[in-house]
Amino acid sequence: MRNTTGAFILLPGYNKCVARNFGHDSVVCECNSTYCDSIGSVSLPSLGQFSSYLSSIAGSRLEASQGEVRANSTGERLRLTIVPYQKYQKIRGFGGAMTDAAAINILSLSAGAQEQLLRQYFSSEGIGYSVVRVPMASCDFSTRLYTYADTPGDYDLHNFTLAPEDINMKIPLLQRAQALSPHPLSLLASAWSAPAWMKTNGALTGKGSLKGQPGGKEHKTWAQYYVRFLEEYAKYNLTFWALTTGNEPSAGMMTNYSFQALGFTPEEQRDWVSLDLGPALHASSYPHTHVLILDDNRILLPHWAKVVLSDIHAGRYIHGVAVHWYLDSIVPPDISLGTTHDLYPEYYLFGTEACAGWNPRNKGVMLGSWDRAEQYAHDIIEDLNHYVVGWTDWNLALDPNGGPNWVKNLVDSPVIVDATRDVFYKQPSFYSMAHFSKFLWEGSQRVGVSASGETHLEFSAFIRPDGSLVLIILNRSSSDILFEVWDPPVGYIPSTAPAHSLLTLAWKRQ
Repeated sequence: MRNTTGAFILLPGYNKCVARNFGHDSVVCECNSTYCDSIGSVSLPSLGQFSSYLSSIAGSRLEASQGEVRANSTGERLRLTIVPYQKYQKIRGFGGAMTDAAAINILSLSAGAQEQLLRQYFSSEGIGYSVVRVPMASCDFSTRLYTYADTPGDYDLHNFTLAPEDINMKIPLLQRAQALSPHPLSLLASAWSAPAWMKTNGALTGKGSLKGQPGGKEHKTWAQYYVRFLEEYAKYNLTFWALTTGNEPSAGMMTNYSFQALGFTPEEQRDWVSLDLGPALHASSYPHTHVLILDDNRILLPHWAKVVLSDIHAGRYIHGVAVHWYLDSIVPPDISLGTTHDLYPEYYLFGTEACAGWNPRNKGVMLGSWDRAEQYAHDIIEDLNHYVVGWTDWNLALDPNGGPNWVKNLVDSPVIVDATRDVFYKQPSFYSMAHFSKFLWEGSQRVGVSASGETHLEFSAFIRPDGSLVLIILNRSSSDILFEVWDPPVGYIPSTAPAHSLLTLAWKRQ
């Protein structure tokens, strides 16, 4: 934080960013085995004061400061008014995916640097990730193609075995992440493809679906495969909060699709859940594991939800709808997310995958890209303002090329590992995630917030379980924007959102 003279005072537990510029619009923060920037554990000041955390294109990274709440308006033209009696969804959590690629990259570092990286995501001085998505067997972010049951005709799954990637890499890292986290992690499982011998195309990749019909032996075996996965991970004290019905089922309906996929129509997914997956989970030791349908782009909503959730047999086994962020710009959130929530308010919406650098026009890693941090924050705020209860980034860590990925589908990640120098870089998108994951605890409830006039600011407000209020503000414009926040029982908070910045304001209300 700054004192009244403007000099920088390091708060207890605060480590400053070691900034490096790679020629994009902002900087990365470099970490090694002995040093990494951090704001430490955050506690709010007493009633009558507020905390502010700023990240910006200019180089601020969760820069902390405090100020006084005022009794009277500052007279700023723009006022954001908190409307606490307007109550919406409660937050489940934020996180990323422990893919094979992420595990390979984390384990390529020295023991000290590995520990630093895991602490950054999962410890109380880190950014508070509480969700980890775990691919079931291989995906494109693997170095080879495999499933856990590659023996043809093994309908009873006698030869079901976790891969070396699970046993030697992902499981030990998940155990270490859990040990660092002050709360139980919410693990989320997604499968990319069924074994090739169970599929219509006889391959893990490309256009293909399960042989036969829902209720048939392939569909039953595929449901048991999920149960076996949960059983095997439980042997390592890793239990799953949720699983999805399969990653991007629409991909498995595309001719010449380049990597692992399993096609389902919404009708097939509905019947598989009602006849096979639901009953298999219900009869297993994991009847309380949540089932999330879709796990695909929101452009498929609300149609997909209507087909699956209007069926009472399928609906009773389902807890939520999982969405990916790709193609979000094509379909307005009110039409997809809003309509789905209005039709089926008892099922939550959850973001399960997002990454920058996936678009062929600007593919791969861009070290220091603030624009990508803004893309993240914009999408998260838009999702939160349309009933989404959590948001999961894709790979926790990638190499400087954006891999490894066996099909060269190279993308970006909030953490980029340079094993040759035994360092990792925290991208602007890492801090973008932090403005949400660090401050929006599980159980935080979104409340109303209204602007006094037209503004370029994007924002979302939450009351946390301890009664404090968190307001997250994104300014994607190239001008500083002065504003005040009015929380009627507390007072007026004067603030500025610098050009191209992300701001988290937090204060006690009682």
